[in-house]
Amino acid sequence: MSGCMGGGEMPARHKMALIGSKGMLASAVRNCACDEWEIIPLDLPEFDMTDLPLVKSVLGELRPAVIVNCAAYTNVDGAEAEEALAMRVNGEGPGNLAHVAKQLGATLVHVSTDYVFDGAKMAPYLESDPVAPMSAYGRTKLAGEQAIIESGLESFYIVRTSWLYGPNGKNFVETIIRLALEREELRIVADQVGSPTYAEDLARAIYALLSAGGIRAPFGIYHYANEGQASWYEFAREIISLVQQQGMPIKAQRVLPIRTDEYPLPAPRPTYSVFSKDKYRAATGAIVPDWQSSLKQYLRERMS
Repeated sequence: MSGCMGGGEMPARHKMALIGSKGMLASAVRNCACDEWEIIPLDLPEFDMTDLPLVKSVLGELRPAVIVNCAAYTNVDGAEAEEALAMRVNGEGPGNLAHVAKQLGATLVHVSTDYVFDGAKMAPYLESDPVAPMSAYGRTKLAGEQAIIESGLESFYIVRTSWLYGPNGKNFVETIIRLALEREELRIVADQVGSPTYAEDLARAIYALLSAGGIRAPFGIYHYANEGQASWYEFAREIISLVQQQGMPIKAQRVLPIRTDEYPLPAPRPTYSVFSKDKYRAATGAIVPDWQSSLKQYLRERMS
């Protein structure tokens, strides 16, 4: 199957069912699509992936070649109090999609998270590393991965990502810009390290995997984030520096590093969640942009 990177075996305009189509990542998937994709947007309230008979009915009628699941319960702290709801969305929903994808002979792309790891490794995580989620959110996202694997569907890509930001959604970049415009002092966690990921880069990575197909890019789990690493504190400082250069009237005079235990939240976070992208690069031949360059690109586009 081809993505936006070249020719393929399927005729032009093959169908993609885009689940969670109103969200941040799905918006990027739509923006990055080339003409050969006929994207069918599906989201609540009309489409609920936790309702298996509905999933069977809707997707059975559409008969997509590819199902891309960008839908999730993403309130990390809220999941601690609503784990049953999060499990239905993050655990059972992807299993339903996999079940129907298998019936239809479709490829499923499912987006997962760094929260399936505990952050204790302190070296870039491989797809084969043992999982150990510490939070309800992480447990439910891992359950979704396992439901896909256990469904018997062979043609799937599970793409784990981290620290996602972009237009059309709540994210750290937008939060920092808002706070920097409102407050003179920001206190940002400096002892959690990961890799920021621009949603449009992740969308292009999804198309790169689809373009490579199940031969050059064997089906299974892949890690994707922008290259490099940063703490939340370093990420925040870079955001503020760049928007200041754009002439934004930043009020924040001081950005102070703090420890995680100085900013307690209901859900524990991985201390370290940097991914190795070697498997993705080998499968696709694609270049992974560094997080600073992608942040600059996002902020330029945001201003325009």
